[in-house]
Amino acid sequence: MLTEVTHAERLAALRAELASLDIEGFLVPRSDEYLGEYVPPSAERLAWLTGFTGSAGMAIVLADRAAVFTDGRYTTQVASQTDPALWERRHIIEQPPQEWLAEHAAGRSIGYDPWLHPQAAIERLAAAGVQLVPLAANPLDTIWHDRPAPPRAQAVPHPPEFAGRDAAEKRTELAAMLRQAGEDTAVLADPHSLAWLLNIRGADLEHTPLALGFALLHSNATVDLFMEPAKVPEATRAHLGNAVVVHPPVALPTILAGLAGQSVRFDPEATPAWFAATLREAGATLRPGEDPCRLPRACKNPAEQAGARAAHRRDAVAMARFLAWFAAEAPLGGLTEMSAADRLLDFRRMVPRFRAESFPAISGAGENGAIVHYRATEATNRAVRANECYLVDSGGQYTDGTTDITRTLWTGPGTPPPDLEERYTRVLRGHIALATLRFPQGVAGPHLDAVARAPLWQAGLDYDHGTGHGVGSFLSVHEGPVSISRAARPIPVRAGMILSDEPGYYQPGAYGIRIENLLLARPAAEQPGQTKPFLEFETLTLAPYERRLIDAGLLSPAERAWVDAYHARVLEEVGGEVEPAVRDWLVAACAPL
Repeated sequence: MLTEVTHAERLAALRAELASLDIEGFLVPRSDEYLGEYVPPSAERLAWLTGFTGSAGMAIVLADRAAVFTDGRYTTQVASQTDPALWERRHIIEQPPQEWLAEHAAGRSIGYDPWLHPQAAIERLAAAGVQLVPLAANPLDTIWHDRPAPPRAQAVPHPPEFAGRDAAEKRTELAAMLRQAGEDTAVLADPHSLAWLLNIRGADLEHTPLALGFALLHSNATVDLFMEPAKVPEATRAHLGNAVVVHPPVALPTILAGLAGQSVRFDPEATPAWFAATLREAGATLRPGEDPCRLPRACKNPAEQAGARAAHRRDAVAMARFLAWFAAEAPLGGLTEMSAADRLLDFRRMVPRFRAESFPAISGAGENGAIVHYRATEATNRAVRANECYLVDSGGQYTDGTTDITRTLWTGPGTPPPDLEERYTRVLRGHIALATLRFPQGVAGPHLDAVARAPLWQAGLDYDHGTGHGVGSFLSVHEGPVSISRAARPIPVRAGMILSDEPGYYQPGAYGIRIENLLLARPAAEQPGQTKPFLEFETLTLAPYERRLIDAGLLSPAERAWVDAYHARVLEEVGGEVEPAVRDWLVAACAPL
């Protein structure tokens, strides 16, 4: 019988391996070689070493101390999942890793896996005064004896009725951009770019339909695709055409060596440092620049916009069934966080074109709702009790679109306390303010963030996460380059982008409130005297808010009218698609305030 290796033993084994390599420390990021938010089980190195299972963070291991760094979404989670005797817990923004290294490791040799860190991140860490040493093999993999095998799902064509544009057309357009910039080749290290550019999808990740791989886009519109040949069946090769050549990943060094003398676009924030070192050694000229697929991918074409609307209407049917079921069952007792999340997944599985959850559902009752990215496990799963808050943040992957919705519910049957109603209503007001905003073209995500926070700020309240993120088209539920956050880069919002609108408030140990819809940016109708183009948002998500938590007296007449109009729209578009009992519940839930 195998004995479970403790996290203390894992940390000790890593330190022993580092000592054998004559290395004084090691960086352990959450990412894999594709630098994405979600990773396959074979790349869950941070979780295996520390116990922390969040989707963002990193650890630094020295011989005499170690720290794990996370952002405000995971402050509570990291404290509950890691051993304080082994790991210092640090806020990655307020106490960044480079400051910790400067204080505790100045002058020491710190190893890193050059496949797991973007070049820009390595340059920032080097400023801490440490000697960063790229390692040919990851020492953590050496001690992870039962590490799962990498995924090997096949890449499949993404139908043209959902993609909206032909892959050859996209390649031609981006190749022209490279030529105009005087660049010969662009490194595509993000599998989302491969998926969008080549109109392919896959199943290498549980919640994001990606076929993991790398590519080189050349200025003549050809592509070298690096993916295990077994992952690319004949039907997919025929779809890709002769302009796309499939290579096994082991061919990457040889193909890159052939770029000697060429000008190569390389995104230092989103490409593993290994590429930069290899290209320099090959004699290529690196041209820092953003992945050329990133912005076009974010601006959904008409077919993708239509798919998003259709996917949200079907998702709304699943949500209506769940909300009606929850309203009936929650006051009776017997529900748990996990059973509620499972029931919601059951309802989504009933909906056409559903493929998977777009992320593991956040199902938090009472105090667990205050953990921003909480995930119920067998160890933490608790009963959903009467007369408390329940927060459910979930989404679906459909072949024509990706959804993400959060609702905060009152379990009943009693009346919510006034302070809870007030805070919920302030969150709702911020949510409405962003949804109804008209703004000039050129305004960026950071400029919009304060709009959703203002009603909370008026009461001295705030939340420690961004207000919104981009969402893909049957791709990642978190998509750049735009996000609505104080920490985001000032990249203007453009028509066709889908962004979330999710302000919140969290009372540690008591409850969490978050309200989230997805919004589609579109041109706003011109008004008399207008001197520049404006944008506005179309709300895609269709599900009623929790009426029992709304203090209508805190809403302005315009805000009340907006909620009533939104609820009327939900009833009109969803009511005819559900069973009579669910429609009856929906009629009551969508009644005017």
